[in-house]
Amino acid sequence: MRTRLALPVLLLTAAVLLPAAAQARPVRYYVALGDSLAVGIQPDSAGHSLTTRQGYADQLFKMERRHFRGLRLVKLGCGGEDTTTIRTNPSACGYGTSRNQLEAAESFMRKHRKQIAFVTIDIGANDIDGCVGSSGAVDLGCISAGLASTKRNVPKIARRLRKAGGKHMRILGMTYYDPFLALYVKGGSSNRSLATASVALADQFNGDIAAGYKSQRFKIADVSKTFETHNTTGRTTLSPYGSIPTDVARICQYTWMCTPAPVGPNIHANRAGYKLIARTFARKIK
Repeated sequence: MRTRLALPVLLLTAAVLLPAAAQARPVRYYVALGDSLAVGIQPDSAGHSLTTRQGYADQLFKMERRHFRGLRLVKLGCGGEDTTTIRTNPSACGYGTSRNQLEAAESFMRKHRKQIAFVTIDIGANDIDGCVGSSGAVDLGCISAGLASTKRNVPKIARRLRKAGGKHMRILGMTYYDPFLALYVKGGSSNRSLATASVALADQFNGDIAAGYKSQRFKIADVSKTFETHNTTGRTTLSPYGSIPTDVARICQYTWMCTPAPVGPNIHANRAGYKLIARTFARKIK
């Protein structure tokens, strides 16, 4: 009689517990670090830069949920961040008890080391973006200082992230597209010369960033290559410009740099551009 009573009880207990166990999924985290690109900044119709959910981190998260069950997105990026401010007290973003973005990332990575699926970072653009004025005037001293700070600081940032995450954590850093190529469509020999010369600057800048990341075994999402920065000889027909160099066309297609005022020119990627960046990262996540 005890056996007959126990069996229904056991079956009932199994019916209650098994669905919960079957539904339980281990939580995994995607941690996104960096500047305004990491938080998906885009201009509105009045030209104001706003945070959106269309950035590369948001789109990459949606792509990778198919591969990492229970994936959650932790966005720590901050608009305006550069290679110095990410390691110091930020003026625009707060991180609770952490003093800056990098410290917040280190804390989270150490606490959840076994749960982190991957980490992405983009940093450095704000070290040099302000060196070219809206009129096309170039501050060479500003560029020199920006290149120096990027080369000096990225390895330090990478070293701290690697230490916090451990030697096996999947961490990816990206190179940048060249927004100054958009000067080409403004017309005039001077603007076109600056656009052409900007490719060499982008090479040096991205080379220093990639070297800093590689020193700590980060995988590189080569966004510069994805945006065809070196396709200077190819031609693409793009309205309303007609036939223009393909590298210039890609900036016009995937950012707001060629968009008329008041929306543009704006250095940020558009939704299609962010998707392109997300796919570049996705190809490196294995």
